Amino acid sequence: MNLEVLFVDDALAVVDKPAGLMVHDSALARGETDFAADRLREQFGKQIFLVQRLDRATSGCLLLAFDRQVASALGKTLMARDVEKDYLTVCRGWPEEAFTIDHPLDGGPGKPVKKPATTAFQRLATCELEIPSAGFPTSRYALLRAQPLTGRFRQIRRHLKHVSHHLIGDTSHGDGRHNRAFRMLGIHRMLLHARRLAFTHPVSGARIDVRAPWDAEFAKAMALFGDVADA
Repeated sequence: MNLEVLFVDDALAVVDKPAGLMVHDSALARGETDFAADRLREQFGKQIFLVQRLDRATSGCLLLAFDRQVASALGKTLMARDVEKDYLTVCRGWPEEAFTIDHPLDGGPGKPVKKPATTAFQRLATCELEIPSAGFPTSRYALLRAQPLTGRFRQIRRHLKHVSHHLIGDTSHGDGRHNRAFRMLGIHRMLLHARRLAFTHPVSGARIDVRAPWDAEFAKAMALFGDVADA
């Protein structure tokens, strides 16, 4: 039940959240009783303060603090965009090698006001599979690095939908045909992984740079793109 710890000291920790686990209780929980926040309080044996959020279906680096002051300092660092956040994801189609989506997003259910939202993307690899789609005998997919410069609700997923390069495995904003094709390949999870988190420690001043390994199912997707072990 414990989450893998990628970095920890007296002030903060970065853990590896598995796909399918909700970070905390919310209106989206729908009867869930298992939350990362509860597990982490028991695992560390003390109060924790979540500095960021990850969607239930997203895996990877999750940052937390052990007191309010550190949490506040880290929150200000996030707001100032001084935290490097790298995500790996797979989308349909072959987008440009580098592109930025600057498209305002609302805050999710009950939060209709749209705010600025920006995500930078880099295409790391491509593949073409013998899966018929839209009148073509094959389907094209791309492995992307996504770097959200803002922190809006489901930002990466919604931004990729906005440019019709839907994120594979996303049942809310994705493309059902391509999701089904990947399930036939034995890949049933949403392909979004918080791969890397880098920031300046608010107490020691040291540079913290951690990476979360991808799980076995994400590895199946990575294998479609050849040798990308350093992604």
